[in-house]
Amino acid sequence: MPFLIFIIALLYASVGHGGGSGYLALMGLFNTDPTIMKPIALGLNIIVTSIGSYKYTRAGHFRWRLFLPFALTSIPLAFLGGRLNLDGAIYKGIVGIILIYAATRIFIAAQSLNEKEPSPPPIWAALLSGAIIGFLSGITGVGGAIFLGPLILLMGWTTIKEAAALSSMFVLVNSLSGFVGHWSSNLHFPPQIIYWGIAVLIGGWIGAEYGSKKLPSPIIKKLLAIVLFLGGIKMLFSALG
Repeated sequence: MPFLIFIIALLYASVGHGGGSGYLALMGLFNTDPTIMKPIALGLNIIVTSIGSYKYTRAGHFRWRLFLPFALTSIPLAFLGGRLNLDGAIYKGIVGIILIYAATRIFIAAQSLNEKEPSPPPIWAALLSGAIIGFLSGITGVGGAIFLGPLILLMGWTTIKEAAALSSMFVLVNSLSGFVGHWSSNLHFPPQIIYWGIAVLIGGWIGAEYGSKKLPSPIIKKLLAIVLFLGGIKMLFSALG
């Protein structure tokens, strides 16, 4: 499993994501205890997006003015979501739906890398989007980039590179907030987390180094979509069973 986690981290970091949805999909496929899935996903997100935020900022793609309105509302809502512990079946059902949604969005995005001329979002739209995505991030452990990235590109609020930089920093702050929220109520890690942490550290570094300098490959995105779709289906069947 560490090798698979390494691949997930590498692929996600190349598009500015932390990999939360991928780790959840992988853990779902391997029948991981749902009570530890969220904190693990958030923790691994933090490692990968710390590297990604550094890489994308250093490459000149990050804009504080674009980031702050989203973060202002997302951070407290991610903390609140992190404190909530859902029933196992409900959690699996929600995560399954989110994974299938993410797979669909990523697969569609892989069809085209054409960009519009970006224009900043209205403040109210950024604040509202940040609140909703932040809460989903905290309650599930996905990080939020699978929602934020498609939204800001679809609305023409930023370029692909800037979207990756914004997503990476967004996932970092929300994962930290959600992790602290979960920690304040309940926190437990399996012994193998140390190996998973090393795997995402290496994979995240390689992926972020590549992604901050080159456009993400459509093939990479399609591979991500397949992993997410399989994990989502598995989680839904598990919730129903």
